[in-house]
This record gives sequence, structure tokens and C-alpha cells, in this order.
Amino acid sequence: MRRKHAGESVQVVMVGSVGIDTIETPLARRTDLLGGSLSHACPAASFFAKVGMVGVIGEDFPEKYLRLYRRFGIDLAGLRRVSGRTFRWSGVYEADMINRRTLLTELNVFADFSPELPASYRDAPFLLLGNISPALQLHVLSQARRPKFVVADTMDLWINTARAPLMDLIGKVHMLTLNDGEARLLTGAHNLKACAAKLMKWGPRFVVIKKGEHGAMLFSPSGVFLVPAYPVDDVVDPTGAGDAFAGGFMGRLAQRGAISERAVRDALLCGSVVASFGVEEFSVEGLRRLTTARIARRQAELKRMTRA
Repeated sequence: MRRKHAGESVQVVMVGSVGIDTIETPLARRTDLLGGSLSHACPAASFFAKVGMVGVIGEDFPEKYLRLYRRFGIDLAGLRRVSGRTFRWSGVYEADMINRRTLLTELNVFADFSPELPASYRDAPFLLLGNISPALQLHVLSQARRPKFVVADTMDLWINTARAPLMDLIGKVHMLTLNDGEARLLTGAHNLKACAAKLMKWGPRFVVIKKGEHGAMLFSPSGVFLVPAYPVDDVVDPTGAGDAFAGGFMGRLAQRGAISERAVRDALLCGSVVASFGVEEFSVEGLRRLTTARIARRQAELKRMTRA
């Protein structure tokens, strides 16, 4: 596990959820797992850059998970503990490990989450706005001082219920990420290339359309880049794969520093690789035992797989 970046200023700020999960797959059922988007994204980014976490937890959040965050080197100045219970989610995966059924969602303290950036985070050059309401994403963005690269994630809920603030947000970010169904819903187009062209006209230089176990597609003024998912031998727990993908991408891009087409493509491949380690074990156990050397070897393998 990476323990570097001590004393460094935060390079990447991530805003999202922190939770406790109960997950059942065809292999096993596990309770009280560390979950939430930040629990996957921040550790994934921590292999490459100093990360600051902005989220909320309740009184019941286990101290062992805070210690785990610190072992990853994550800065917790933006993580607030408040009165009440932590966000909780429970779900069951089908045999294909793709489709899942939600059994329980308890927002608890996350229902009143109003993210505030600590002073030490406001000059961070890289900002990931996780899948929270567009109004809250805009609230966070208004607190950042001239960020170098801002990524926002969204979903069909916000497209259907908060389109106006979402459109405002889209015009202010450098990259928008969403899945193929959400891209079609938001733009009214069907062809994904047409969807991306419309989205880029609205503001972002880069659009990433996620396609689940089939990877993702990057659209930019330079064209289209296909980001394959690394083919793992056994998927144990797919929860948080997309968050680990985003975290690995942001961390690697921050490490490289430059925002170029080449750097973005490399960082996306890196995100795909980090996510592949995450799905091989429950919760963040696959990341806890990960090293930068293993990431580099698997990324080299992925590049060889895609070479004609």
C-alpha cells in the first residue's frame, strides 16, 4: 500500500459519498464493508498523487476505516463526522456479476450533505465532482480557485430532475463522464459519437462515455479513443469499479501534470487497470494490497493486448 505524499499539499480533491455496504454475490455475502464512491476513488488515486476527501460520515463509522484511509495517505481534512448514522447500501449481484438488485438504501447523514472545501483544498489543481446533485457540484466548484482540470460525473436521476443546474455545470467543467444510456437521455441523440459531439459543444473538452464491463470511450477534438476494460480472471465484487476507474485516472493525470490528449489517454488506461484490481476482492481489499509496480505491469499488458 502506498504511504508516500506525507507533508505534500493536496493535488486532487474528490467529493462524493462514504458509506457502509452489505453485498451479496454468487460467491459470498459480506456485511459492514467500506463503501461509497470516495472509498474506491480516493485509494485508487493515492498511488499517484496526494488526495483530499470531501464527504460526511456518522457517529457509527468505524475507526478502523479511518485508519485505512490514512494508510493510503488520504488527507481527511474534508471528511466531516456528524450526529447520526452513516450512509448505508445493500445489494445482490446476479450470476453474471453485471446486473444487481438494490435491497436497501439509507441516506442518513448523506441526505443533508453540503460539501465545504477546507482552505487547504481550494488551490488543488485537480477536482473530481462525484455523482451528487448538480447544485452541490456547482457549490463545490464555486469554492475552488482556478482548478486546472475539473471532472464531473452524473446520472439519469439528475438528467430527469435537475437539468437546468446540470447544464450550467456542464458548461464549466473540462471533462464530463456518464454512461451510454445517460448520454442518449441527456442529448436526445442515439449514436454515441453524435451524443459526444453535442456534449462537447456545451462546454467540456473531453467526454468519457462508460460502457460497463466493455470499458469506455473518450471523445475529444482529437477524435475517439477506446478504453478497454482489463480482462480479469475472476470478478469477486464489481461494486465501486467505476469510482476506482475515475480515481485512478485522476491520480495518474495529476502525477503527469500536463493536460494533453496523450496524458488523458494514458491516465484512462491506468484507471482501467486500477479498477481491475478492485473487482478481484470485496470492497477495497484489492486496492489495499496493491503496489505501483503491479499497476505498471498490468498496464503494460493492457497496452500489448490492444496493439495490432
